[in-house]
Amino acid sequence: MRPTRSALLTALASTLLASSLTGCQFASDSAAEDGGEIVIAADLELSGAAATVGKGFQRALELKVEQINESGLLGNRTIRLDVRDNRSDPSESLRNIGDFTGDSAVTAIVMGSCSDCAVGAARTINDKRVPTISLAPATAVATPVTERRYLFKLGPNAADSAAAVANELRRRNIRRASLLHTDDEYGRDGLRVITAELDKLGINLVGTEQVRTTDTDVSQAVATLAQPVTGENPGALLVWTSAEQAALAADSAAQADYPGPLFFDAAAAGDLFLSGGSATGTKGVNLVFTQTMVIDDVIANTPAKAARKQWFRDYTARFGSYYGFSSFAADAVQLIADAVARSTGDGDVDREAIREVLETTQFDGLSGPIRMTPDNHSGLMPQALTMLVSRGGRWRLAS
Repeated sequence: MRPTRSALLTALASTLLASSLTGCQFASDSAAEDGGEIVIAADLELSGAAATVGKGFQRALELKVEQINESGLLGNRTIRLDVRDNRSDPSESLRNIGDFTGDSAVTAIVMGSCSDCAVGAARTINDKRVPTISLAPATAVATPVTERRYLFKLGPNAADSAAAVANELRRRNIRRASLLHTDDEYGRDGLRVITAELDKLGINLVGTEQVRTTDTDVSQAVATLAQPVTGENPGALLVWTSAEQAALAADSAAQADYPGPLFFDAAAAGDLFLSGGSATGTKGVNLVFTQTMVIDDVIANTPAKAARKQWFRDYTARFGSYYGFSSFAADAVQLIADAVARSTGDGDVDREAIREVLETTQFDGLSGPIRMTPDNHSGLMPQALTMLVSRGGRWRLAS
């Protein structure tokens, strides 16, 4: 049977329409390939003293990039990571940042846990005008804002962590405390804010000791704090160090027969599950951190909590355990992707437009509520923090 004239015309029109759509798709794909790729450069501590947290960040970045690319959030564009190791060295980090900021293909930068690295690179980032999100904890990473227009911070703020610890000491009627802190930017930050918060509540800081970030033995410093030569023992021992050093401090406190509670600052959040000596030494230790670390203890009664539970499951399914700071790296990628989508549409990537969007960001992230303003480039809200406790070889909600 011969096709009718109308059937032939319909078939021809369909063919032309399909060809037209295919041509548009090819043109769109070509546009994406000719400058539509979103490059996020990452300066991370993949070796050296902070390698554990750096590798946790890398895993989170890779997983979140994969999820965003699969979601189609950026249309035909995809995100590509360019990761470099700064070896936990501010000088090496500055060289990496110099390379990244000099590369016109780089859309934005994510920096790792090294506060000294972020502070040291702030001027270069500002001068080169490349939007950068640091995952380092020190206050000076994001302040003063006038000198940090392109530098943003995601992670617990020192003042908020100190306030949470001080309030818990008051709740327990603890009137004396000692502090172990690192000798870097963040450790000095801790000494300053803890002193201020304890003074407000009339709690005496009766001893302080500092350790190098590279120290693998903190026993002498802990013994000095736990059993002072004069005066009574402190009612609490506060630890403001990395996760590895905090675990060493807990072991040392047990060996020194220190009877009081230990409180870890948020920077000590590492793996969800504690093994070996860490499981024994940190039993009953308190940690200030976000709920995402223990989201499996939380009822998902809001979309944000449901998203955090899903992230927790995705991360643990991929890597076998959960790393505390992974949510901050994931939120950094999400912030950049959202800023690109809101500021550029299908047009050219504009670093200044991305910076402006980042500066007014408000969303409930995987880490908790995040709010950025022109006067505040450190986005995590204080209510994101809660008190956790080590119990049964892992971290749990203290309640």
